[in-house]
Amino acid sequence: MTGTPAISVIMAAYNGADLLPATLASLQRQTFTDFEIIVVDDCSTDNTREVLAAWPDQRLRTIALESNGGPVRARNRAFAKARGRYIAALDQDDLCLPERFARQVAYLDANPETVLVASATEVLEGARLLPSPHVAHTTPALLRWLIRIENPFVWSSVMLRADAARRLDPFTRPDILYAEDFDLYHRLSAHGAIARLDEPLLAYRRHAGGASQRYEAIMLGNARRVLAAAYEPILQDDAERAATLVVEHLMHRQPVPDRDTLARLGDVLCRLQAAFLAEQPWNEADLRLVRWATARRWADVSRASLRAGTISLRDAIRVRPPHLGLGHAGIEQLIWARLIGRARAVRRRQTLAA
Repeated sequence: MTGTPAISVIMAAYNGADLLPATLASLQRQTFTDFEIIVVDDCSTDNTREVLAAWPDQRLRTIALESNGGPVRARNRAFAKARGRYIAALDQDDLCLPERFARQVAYLDANPETVLVASATEVLEGARLLPSPHVAHTTPALLRWLIRIENPFVWSSVMLRADAARRLDPFTRPDILYAEDFDLYHRLSAHGAIARLDEPLLAYRRHAGGASQRYEAIMLGNARRVLAAAYEPILQDDAERAATLVVEHLMHRQPVPDRDTLARLGDVLCRLQAAFLAEQPWNEADLRLVRWATARRWADVSRASLRAGTISLRDAIRVRPPHLGLGHAGIEQLIWARLIGRARAVRRRQTLAA
């Protein structure tokens, strides 16, 4: 390839020979074609290197590491070799839809203040294509809020402005393994706006070999570190405890064990949201989205806890912060969740008595 490409696609590869061909083929189907692909093979023990060497696309460059250093170091090596003005993230097992690059380049070209644009995604599970669990409609303001309580992006859907990303040292942090993307979004958001195209432009492959399934405990622990650092200026000594609550019950979607924990989570959400809303004068549409999204997550935790039987319906109603309300759940949904919780409790007692 001659000249400088508009996009550098960066990918860490490890034992990906079975899935890589489909991923690379999805790049060949892009309607925007001015890109390079940099794949760093992290000492694969299968025939990943042979697959890459035989791939018939001159835009592909392969770097073969001499020792295994893990996905973060491999990705950082790819980033160091990138020449494009934009960096497109992609894992070895995910599939880009044909318009992904065209749509993201157009957005970044039109919005010079934006340092990151992701896209909505679909989930590929076996042969089934499922909708994403992420919020369907976003604004830059909503995303800036959501990164404080969850990870709203799929890494493989992200495109970054290279000059902004190069202000970070390192690009992604090896000590935040499996939450390094979440950490990157926090650090990069200090340099500009973050956005998402709400049209699905990527199919994220969910399978047993995926890192988020295999290394969930490490991922959640490092997400707590990221949030604790983000919360410290606001919550000070309460930052660690608050981060633990948010990761366990909002990100990991676990029911609360009791009413007091639900009350503490509500207090954390209120304090974080108040600090966020005070940062600048948000418009009314952004305010409504932020409050609705927060209330929705509160309702999700309440319903999960009612179904688990760890709180009562009275608990859910009595401890909710006034402005969170019931989120998108009406009282009838909470009653139904509580009935499910009671039925499960009866079954557990019957099983123990048998």
